[in-house]
Amino acid sequence: MIASVKEMAEQIMMKSNNIPQEASIMLRNIENVSFLNHFIASNLNCETKDKQQLLEENDFIKRTENLLRLLQIELQHVELKNKITNKTKGELDKQQKEYFLNQQLKAIKDELGGDSNEREIKDLQKRAETKKWSKAAKENFTKGIEKLERMHPTTPDYSVTYNHLDLLLDLPWEEYTEDIYDLKRARKILDHDHYGMDKIKDRILEYLAVLKLKGDMKSPILCFFGPPGIGKTSLGKSIANAIGRKYVRFSLGGLHDESELRGHRKTYIGAMPGRVIQSLRKCQSSNPVFILDEIDKIGKDFRGDPSSALLEILDPEQNHTFYDNYLELEYDLSKVLFIATANNLNEIQPALRDRLEIIDLSGYAVEEKTEIAKRHLIPKQKEAHGLKDYSIKIANPVLTKLIQEYTRESGVRELDRQLASVMRNIAMQAAMDESLKSFDVTEESIVDILGNPGTPMKFMPVKIHREWPLV
Repeated sequence: MIASVKEMAEQIMMKSNNIPQEASIMLRNIENVSFLNHFIASNLNCETKDKQQLLEENDFIKRTENLLRLLQIELQHVELKNKITNKTKGELDKQQKEYFLNQQLKAIKDELGGDSNEREIKDLQKRAETKKWSKAAKENFTKGIEKLERMHPTTPDYSVTYNHLDLLLDLPWEEYTEDIYDLKRARKILDHDHYGMDKIKDRILEYLAVLKLKGDMKSPILCFFGPPGIGKTSLGKSIANAIGRKYVRFSLGGLHDESELRGHRKTYIGAMPGRVIQSLRKCQSSNPVFILDEIDKIGKDFRGDPSSALLEILDPEQNHTFYDNYLELEYDLSKVLFIATANNLNEIQPALRDRLEIIDLSGYAVEEKTEIAKRHLIPKQKEAHGLKDYSIKIANPVLTKLIQEYTRESGVRELDRQLASVMRNIAMQAAMDESLKSFDVTEESIVDILGNPGTPMKFMPVKIHREWPLV
């Protein structure tokens, strides 16, 4: 028992930082066991009543047992104290190490020009000071900035939050281009860019007239319907120039994923806003002329049905609260002038067709094609083939022969290709003989350049009226 008391007392002395090392030497030199008990008991960190009990106990064995019990308790206290002290010391050492490293990192960043994270946040806040946007967008931005300040730049969510805030700042929330309400100027521009098409021009001028008188109007959703090559898409650009708006073109041909229109949830890897929001971000205007090209050629299969996603975008009663999945906010599209183009109305979903104001564009007559060729196609092909400084004369009968015998179409694309063939032949002649500065295209030269109209792939005039024998 005395050996146990000595061993336990030495363990306490070794583990306790408050007892000097000389005490253990002194402990080994005590030979009187009774004195040893009293010496150890007097130096124990226990309550006075426990020490009093040891003094009152005359039986040496019982007193030693009680002393062993108190020593055991003291040893446990010392071990627990050491454990807590070592743990706290480890945490403090780690914190001190991190603090020291962070201070060094900060000093290096200051030397290089400041903390990039702080610079990015300050740059976002500075851009937000002059931004005109809705109350909901401003609140969303403020929350995003607070979240960004709490995040470390190396975390994956940091870039997601930063890109979302950058989109909020780039979008033209309440930025509009000013419409030009000069109807005579608009008519002049439309007439200069496109020959004919009086019905469409009148519709655009009506829209402008109402805007001029009322000051505000929900933009109609127009749909230009007609055969290929009659200038439906280019007419949209002409309308944008006439009323002084930005021009955006979005081809819907073959689109099969509605996320292209509505965007992806920003939690996905590689998430992006929809093409509508992206286009507005690019053109920096909330009231552009938005061309939805080939709306009848949207894909519809097991991968998705984008035409159903277009229902909200193309409804004047709903599109003032258009919701993009990436933006996670409502955006006002009611000021956007949407113009759709289509070749076949039967391919458009009935619910979508109901939202469109269909304007039928029939094909051009021969006289109209002749005028279009003289005004637009011939000057364009001359410039495209380096013949701008040359005099090229193509008489109306020659153009009529070219239209009737070498093309069969509602539009003018094939006519444009045939004129390009003629211009290439003239360019070859001009390159071979530099003295030639003027060219006269005749019906005979048309046959020489393009071949006989009776050959395959060329077209003979169709006899429209047929005399039926009387029965």
